Amino acid sequence: MEPIRVVSGTAVPLDRSDVDTDQIIPSDWLKKVERTGFGKGLFSEWRDERDFVLNRPEHAGATILIAGPNFGTGSSREHAVWALMDYGFQAVISPRFGDIFRNNCTKAGLLPVQVSGEVGRRLLEAVAADPTLEITVDVERRQVSAPAAGIESDFPLDPFTQHRLLNGLDDIGLTMQHETDIARHEGARAAWLPALG
Repeated sequence: MEPIRVVSGTAVPLDRSDVDTDQIIPSDWLKKVERTGFGKGLFSEWRDERDFVLNRPEHAGATILIAGPNFGTGSSREHAVWALMDYGFQAVISPRFGDIFRNNCTKAGLLPVQVSGEVGRRLLEAVAADPTLEITVDVERRQVSAPAAGIESDFPLDPFTQHRLLNGLDDIGLTMQHETDIARHEGARAAWLPALG
């Protein structure tokens, strides 16, 4: 996982609430075992609508998704996070996230930014009015801003998750911080016990 310090770019305004993981990546896309290629299936059932927001050329290349409340509810499938990342999103902004979805995001390197309902609404409206609006999410300062629209807000991020994101530490990375201790422990074990690789 790459370190995440600042995510900056344009955004896609997904003005829908209660978006669950089945809508983010429908189940017929879950046959792959690798993490790549899921971007094509992102919101695939909605993308059949010609005017769906991801189909609009003015939002091509956006790196931030702004959604309504209750984003990422439902099943625990990691594929939803993989699909968002494979499509090109680096951050998702919403007034509320499903707990498991939020945890999956932070473990994979997708930044979940929870804002108040008022800030979420202002961001949705500002991006809908100006698709070129630049939004910046600063992990170190725990702040999201859209200066041209006069929007600035703090967002909650616990110190451990902030540390993980700033240092690019997924679960394996966290474990490997203790590589010396693990090697010392393994070296002191009896020879007849099973050994690591």
